[in-house]
Amino acid sequence: MGDLVISDKLKRCFPDMLVYKSPEQGKFFSTLSLPSFMRDWLLMKFADENGKIDKQEVAAYVKKVIPKQEQWEEIKYNMTRNMQSERFLAKVKIEIDIATSTAYFSLPDFGVPKKKDEAVVEWSVVEANKEYLLSPNEVWGIVELICDRKSDSKAKNIIKMTDFSPFCPYNIELDYYVEAREQFSTQEWIDVLLAAIDYNPDGYTGEEQKMAMLSRLLPFVEKRVNLIELAPKETGKSYLFAQISKYGWLVSGGSISRAKMFYDQQKRTTGLASHYDYVAFDEIQTISFPDKNEMQGVLKGYLESPTGEYRIGNYRGIGESGLILLGNIDESMMDVNVNMFTNLPEIFHESALIDRFHGFIKGWEIPKMRESLKVNGWALNVEYFTEIVHLLRSELIYRAVVDEVLDVPKNAATRDTEAIKRICTGFLKLIFPNIRNSNQLNIEEFEHYCLHPALKMRGVIKTQLGIIDTEFRGKSIPDIKVKAEFKESRS
Repeated sequence: MGDLVISDKLKRCFPDMLVYKSPEQGKFFSTLSLPSFMRDWLLMKFADENGKIDKQEVAAYVKKVIPKQEQWEEIKYNMTRNMQSERFLAKVKIEIDIATSTAYFSLPDFGVPKKKDEAVVEWSVVEANKEYLLSPNEVWGIVELICDRKSDSKAKNIIKMTDFSPFCPYNIELDYYVEAREQFSTQEWIDVLLAAIDYNPDGYTGEEQKMAMLSRLLPFVEKRVNLIELAPKETGKSYLFAQISKYGWLVSGGSISRAKMFYDQQKRTTGLASHYDYVAFDEIQTISFPDKNEMQGVLKGYLESPTGEYRIGNYRGIGESGLILLGNIDESMMDVNVNMFTNLPEIFHESALIDRFHGFIKGWEIPKMRESLKVNGWALNVEYFTEIVHLLRSELIYRAVVDEVLDVPKNAATRDTEAIKRICTGFLKLIFPNIRNSNQLNIEEFEHYCLHPALKMRGVIKTQLGIIDTEFRGKSIPDIKVKAEFKESRS
């Protein structure tokens, strides 16, 4: 009965932003190697009123409009031999060359171009899509390419981008989303969020599991939230951080340098921290840091900075990325009172760096992935949802509410206070986006769904610090609570 009520409310409140998600259709799209946000766009485009699709029709469309890397030679053949223009959906990056007054493009997923001057964008295309194309991030869009033959026979042919349409298929109205939240109870809304990111709320045994899962979304909705999650295998860590949002980046194993993460002094290019909402280090135990001392130094400064500032040599950069460490943990180590960080790379064995992480996610409270956890029913389009949470990152009113209602002891450590407030703000945005001022707060719900989880997540970090460094031993998190005046006014 509950699922039917939520479905009816979703259809009434978000009629244009729903898709029917099922395990069967999920398997079909996984064979197409498409991220979730692209899958839901196709579902909206091709599904009938019952949410069903013609798989052959979709497969043909994907082959034509979303080509794979191995199709690039065919695309080149059509442009050079048949003189055809080629139009398809791709990830694009634009670079302006001051010396030549030329705009160049690259298609990262195709490894194109081999040399920068082989791929040129017409200035009219750049000017028509300036705000979108000149983003520091790679952007999705429909490109139209031609092979441009030079009149001078000695000159090399180039690929020219003659048209571009941003992949922004929805008109996002944050205020509408905020108002629609009023139509759902808190328990219903939690289920709406889980279904939006492809999980079946009925597959969880209780609220604790659901909240643990939603805590993974904190970096999606709040700037510079830094988290550590240790979990058993098959709990969906990689999937969430890699497939759900185009605004995040997952580093899977291998090595990561300071240049890649922050700033490359030779190329004079900014790194991941300045381009994405979050950077997640997956399988953290397997990641190496070739310049660990330099990396550790810049990480300390960046994770500490309230503005996301970092310095490399004479370069001063700004980033909004949260940093998430994701690692596997054995059952014997799932205990906050033992050193759970022994298997982390050496760079993270220093307490001063660990102290800069805001919270810890007990991944063992999240069930392993199974069929019953796969969403099966009407849900918010994940592309729409991730656009919403991306917009919520810039909304300052939620932090103002948190600052207003929380009572912080005068001797509270600044790092503890900031960590608790930042996590608390993230939960407020996720679960109560309709709360725009303190008078709207249900204090009991705020304590239960925002403050207490924040205290719990920071508390684990504090406990681990006491284990690995005697300086922190015996120190607990500050007794941050709701101000008495707010409790009294609601009683």
